[in-house]
Amino acid sequence: MEGGGKIIMVALIAAGVQSCWALQLPLLTPYSQLLGIPLTWAPFISLFGSISGMIVQPLVDYYSHRCTSRFGRRRPFIAAGAALVAIAVFPIGFAADLGHLFGDSLNRPSKPPTIAVFVVGFWILGVGNDMVHGPCRALLADLFGDDQPRTRTANYLYSFFMAVGNVLGVAAGSFTHLHKAFPFTKTDACDIDCASIKSCFFFSIALLITLTTIALTTLSETKLSRRETENSGHQV
Repeated sequence: MEGGGKIIMVALIAAGVQSCWALQLPLLTPYSQLLGIPLTWAPFISLFGSISGMIVQPLVDYYSHRCTSRFGRRRPFIAAGAALVAIAVFPIGFAADLGHLFGDSLNRPSKPPTIAVFVVGFWILGVGNDMVHGPCRALLADLFGDDQPRTRTANYLYSFFMAVGNVLGVAAGSFTHLHKAFPFTKTDACDIDCASIKSCFFFSIALLITLTTIALTTLSETKLSRRETENSGHQV
């Protein structure tokens, strides 16, 4: 595959992951209200994304740089992060159903199990998102080495596709009739508004899995020995 194709493949991952992350931006507060989460809690839930980034990103960068997997240094972490993002969507989207299953009453405004499921899902989403972007940018640097013009172009396009993912995620959240495509999303614990939001998450998961699978199966990395990763670290 030519250099331009490799750039597009890596950038597609950014679009898929970012669409899932961006989906919660316009929906976090209204959806959390539907689930019975106090309005004053929303900023603290969002704050975890920043805190997890301070911890997760440096750790992932450190270990991915020293990874000797036969699948390469970056792809295992990208795949794991994308998988966490996809997994996180289920507790977020099905928080009301799972909370009802764990004992929440439909008639009470306070729903502790529902809130717990949603918060755990949201935190997993943040960790998965943080696991993807660092290795993706590092993979671009690995692919083009000292070719600075291509590296700059790769980073421009990566940022562009992140913006595309943001647009797709926010746009999906603006559609109120997506639940008609997934009629099973409407349940006793999840009304039409809740079902529409749940359907948006399904759309984002499908996009993420498709783009990430295409990119990771198309790109290839060279397995490095422990000595080679250490030498690479000294060069950096």
